[in-house]
Amino acid sequence: MPSLLDDTAPQRDIFSPSQLVRLARDLLEDTFPLIWVEGEVSNFSRPASGHCYFSLKDAHAQIRCAMFKNRAMLLRFKPGDGTRVLARARVSLYEARGEFQLIVEHLEEAGEGALLRAFEQLKTRLAAEGLFEAARKRALPALPRRIGVITSATGAAIRDVLSVLARRFPLTCVDILPVPVQGKEAPPAIIAALNAASKAQRHDVILLTRGGGSLEDLWAFNDEGVARAIRACAIPVVSAIGHEVDFTIADFAADLRAPTPSAAAELIVPDATTILRALQREETRLDHALQRRLHNAAQRLDHTATRLRAQHPRLRLQRGDERLAQLHARLQAQHPATRLATRRERLASLQLRLRAAIDRHQDRRTQQLGELARTLHAVSPLATLQRGYAILLDHDSGAVLRNVAQARKATQLHARLVDGEIALRHIGRPRRTPGSARD
Repeated sequence: MPSLLDDTAPQRDIFSPSQLVRLARDLLEDTFPLIWVEGEVSNFSRPASGHCYFSLKDAHAQIRCAMFKNRAMLLRFKPGDGTRVLARARVSLYEARGEFQLIVEHLEEAGEGALLRAFEQLKTRLAAEGLFEAARKRALPALPRRIGVITSATGAAIRDVLSVLARRFPLTCVDILPVPVQGKEAPPAIIAALNAASKAQRHDVILLTRGGGSLEDLWAFNDEGVARAIRACAIPVVSAIGHEVDFTIADFAADLRAPTPSAAAELIVPDATTILRALQREETRLDHALQRRLHNAAQRLDHTATRLRAQHPRLRLQRGDERLAQLHARLQAQHPATRLATRRERLASLQLRLRAAIDRHQDRRTQQLGELARTLHAVSPLATLQRGYAILLDHDSGAVLRNVAQARKATQLHARLVDGEIALRHIGRPRRTPGSARD
C-alpha cells in the first residue's frame, strides 16, 4: 500500500461540497428536460415573497418543489395540502442544502389536467384532418319546420330550449330525441341518435345540447365518435354544450356553436314578431302595388273602351252622316241661287250701311256748319248792330265810311241799324272837341 507521502501515488480529484452539488445539478438539468410529475401536495407554503414551496409525494417517496412568483401568478386554482396535482417542472438541486428538487413551471389539478391534455390532443388531430374547417360548415335553414333536439329528456336544457322556441316561433315542430348526456353510455347513444336522424331526414336542423357541468360531466361531447357522427350527419347540427365558457369537441365539429341552450334556440328560429312586422310591411307594399296596378289597368280599360266605342259602326256611320251633311251644306252654300241671294243680302246690308254713313256725315256737316255760322255771326257787323251800333254808308256807292275824311266827300249818307236804314245829310265839318285829334 503506497504511503501518503509517496509522490508516485495516483492523483485524486477532490471536490468541495458546492462544486459537487453544482456538478450534480448541472448533470440533472442537462439530463432531464421539462417533465410532468403527478403527486399529492404536502407542506404547502406561500410566503410574502409570492413564491410557492411544497412537496409532491406518493405512497413511497416525496420531492421538494419550488414555484417562483412569476409562475405562481398564473395559477388558476389554489393548491393546498392533500391536493392532487400535475406539475410540469425542471429537475434540479438546491445548492444551499444539497437537496434534490423540482422547479415547477406549470401546475394544474391532476384529474382535469389529464382530461385537458386528451382534449387538446384530440382537437389537434381532428383539426389536422380538416374536420373543423369553415368550408365544411353548412348554413341553417331560415324557417325550420321541424327541429330534432338530442338531449336529456329531463334536463334543464330542454326546458329552456322549448320555452324559447315557443316564444319566438311557435309554428316550428320540435322532436325530442332523448339520450343520456353524461357517463360511458352517453357517446354511443348520441352517435346512434345522430345517425338515426340523418337517415330519417325528418328534420331541418338538429340541436345537440345539455346544461352546464364540470369537464368530466361534459366529457361525452369530447368523444371522437360523436365528432365524426356530427360531421357525417346529413342535416345541419347546432351544438350548445354547457355554459358560454365551455368548449367541447362537438362544438368545433358542429355547423354552428351556441354559447347556451337558450342562445341556440334563439339562433335556430327567427323571431315571429319581427317576421309578422315584416309581413305586415310587405302586405302594405303589395296592397299599394296592387292598387296602382288596378288603377293603371282601369285607366287602360277605359282608354280601350273609349277607342272601341269610337270605332263602333254606328258612330262611324253617324260621323259619316255628319260629314255628308257638312259637305251638302257647303255645296248648297256654293249654289248660284244661294250665292246670288247671299250677295243681294250683302248688297242690301251695304246700302243700309251707306245710307246710315251718309246720314251720319250730313249730321256732322250740318253740326259743323251751325258751329261755323255761330262763329261767323259772332264776328259779323250785324251782331254789332244788335248791340246798338250803326253803320254809315255812302248813299251813292254804298261803301262803308270808316273815317271822317270819307264822310266829307259824300253828299248824302244813310245809316244802317239793326232793324232798318235812315237817310242822312252831311252838313259840314264836325265841331272839334277838346282833346280830339287834329285833322
